[in-house]
Amino acid sequence: MDSRIALTCFLLSTLFRTSWSQNVPETVLNCCEGDVLFLLDSSGSVASYEYTRMLSFLSELLQPFSLGPDQVRVGLLQVGTEPRLEFDFGAHSSQEGLQRALQRTKQLGGDTNTEEALLMARDQVLRPGAPGGTRPGLPTVLVWLTDGVEPGDIEEQMAQLREEGVSVLVVSTGHGNYQVLREVVTPPAEDHLFFVDIDDLTIITEDLRDAIIEIIRAERLQVRDVSSNSAVLQWRPVLAGAGYYEIRFRPMQTGQTGGGGGPGTSPSITGGSYQRITRPGDSSSAKLTGLLPDTTYTVTLTPETNLQVLNSLTATFTTQPEVMSPAVVTVSGSSTDSIRLSWGPLQPDSVRTYQVEYSPLPTGKLQVVTLSNRQNSTVLTNLQPDTQYLVTVSAQHSSGRERAMSVKACTQEVLPALADLQLTTVGSDSVQVQWKGGLEGLRGYWVTWEGEASLASQRSTLYLPPSTLSTVLTRVPPSARVCVSPVYKTARGEGLCCTAKFNSAAATWSHRI
Repeated sequence: MDSRIALTCFLLSTLFRTSWSQNVPETVLNCCEGDVLFLLDSSGSVASYEYTRMLSFLSELLQPFSLGPDQVRVGLLQVGTEPRLEFDFGAHSSQEGLQRALQRTKQLGGDTNTEEALLMARDQVLRPGAPGGTRPGLPTVLVWLTDGVEPGDIEEQMAQLREEGVSVLVVSTGHGNYQVLREVVTPPAEDHLFFVDIDDLTIITEDLRDAIIEIIRAERLQVRDVSSNSAVLQWRPVLAGAGYYEIRFRPMQTGQTGGGGGPGTSPSITGGSYQRITRPGDSSSAKLTGLLPDTTYTVTLTPETNLQVLNSLTATFTTQPEVMSPAVVTVSGSSTDSIRLSWGPLQPDSVRTYQVEYSPLPTGKLQVVTLSNRQNSTVLTNLQPDTQYLVTVSAQHSSGRERAMSVKACTQEVLPALADLQLTTVGSDSVQVQWKGGLEGLRGYWVTWEGEASLASQRSTLYLPPSTLSTVLTRVPPSARVCVSPVYKTARGEGLCCTAKFNSAAATWSHRI
């Protein structure tokens, strides 16, 4: 007898190891997004043979789903005297990893402590945002697999889970209390409560899988990358290549309100023209083009297939206002007599020519330059130094409309260098500094001197007004370096430097350019 049981367990284990490597039903790949926790009766009331059959059933049930952080996630919590969390929602992101984890799962035995298991589920797994817990905003499903023997007082806890948004499904392989189980599942009970003999579990595989899919199917139609004349649609592929997607879109009429993207809420397309495009059954996105700017659209996506009836998805979106060139004008560089100008966006299909007008402020001669519709930069030359200009870029659009944008730009001032510098010693540590003035736009002179050691204590500075063309420096260190720089409105001009020497009674040094 023991040898027959051992042989049976070996054959079931072999079946379990190979079942998930067979062809995956493509009809549910990438279909769903949600978290599914399995509460598995692992107590001593479940025979070893029955426990193995349950694990094999779970393997086949979950085999078709695409797993991952943005798709389906699966957790497993075993019921025994001391319930054990085998793995949470963050443990497995591939079918290979999940199936190996199911193979390694061992029966706990002991009492059927379902009440404690549900407390653990609420505290550790079914709590949104917790490590390894559920994802906020996504559907959550609890599937309870039990032999129906003495589950305990679980009605109140199950009711709390349902109030928190958890969908409860039950599979009973025994002859448990039908009324209790009917009360704990999420309505309708005929779709979420399954009674089946342990040897007939495969009969309900597809029905249970469909019930889970119905809850966690990702049927949201998303609209992304919306511009003034285009938008991109994205959806979960549900056809797997069999059939095609029909997409219809049109501007919404005044006063019409759009659907929220839910299933079965396709708006009527009567009373106005609409556009229609199709995409192959393996598609998951489409780009809508030729849209009107600053307009609200309604779009309907309908999966078309002869295999089953699938809900249409709807969404509404508003295109961006039309961006007419020039939308931005920038000054990217300037000199004493030129300014580099650029603008955008470049729109050669809608712009005939660009025109640049510029004149000095407050008054001055207006000059105009006409440029190609494929040119978005130019250099304005022969300008006055240290002058503010008003620059206007205009675009003549093919539609007859015109758009202009203005900026103010300044040329740099001329910074003449110092032309002459003389040093004359007038004592053992004093020196007279002289230079030539008369520079246009001059604001003053900056005089600096320091000793050879370049120590901070030996460095001195002096600022003089533009009318001063000489000064006497005292307590000058031996061989000090004396420099004079002209100061203008925006910057210093190039200066001159000489070294003061005190080895004779009186001497003069000069530097000219």
